[in-house]
Amino acid sequence: MKHRWKPSVTVAAVVEHEGRFLLVEEHTPEGLRLNNPAGHLEPGESLAEACARETLEETATSFTPTALVGVYQARLLPANSTEFTTYLRFAFCGTLGDFHPGRRLDHGIKRTLWMTPAEIRASTHRHRSPMLLRGIEDYLAGRRFPLDLVYTAP
Repeated sequence: MKHRWKPSVTVAAVVEHEGRFLLVEEHTPEGLRLNNPAGHLEPGESLAEACARETLEETATSFTPTALVGVYQARLLPANSTEFTTYLRFAFCGTLGDFHPGRRLDHGIKRTLWMTPAEIRASTHRHRSPMLLRGIEDYLAGRRFPLDLVYTAP
């Protein structure tokens, strides 16, 4: 039987507070990179649930998605690889909840930081993917779609 190709489905949180955006600095095969709190969809969870989980794991802060900012596709060549990976990212904005000071950050996350749009635009050479800036630009442009746009069957 022929192997069926599937994109890698990811989620990302676009979190803004007082003109700054929450990012993580993480170790990657390409070196230390900036990203939204983001990660892969896991079996049995909705996209919004995955986004809340990933944000908690990477920032030690609860997150509640309130709107879909956009859906993004990128074909990237990971370091030390000869094969491209296609990512399909669902970016959500929402509200931060409680910070959990005793919680360890996910493996590979060095720290969280808050950056202005100008700082993010000036650091594209450090972005994990082009989807980081695009999601923030879409958020700044006012793009918000209701959560029920993404249906999850029971």
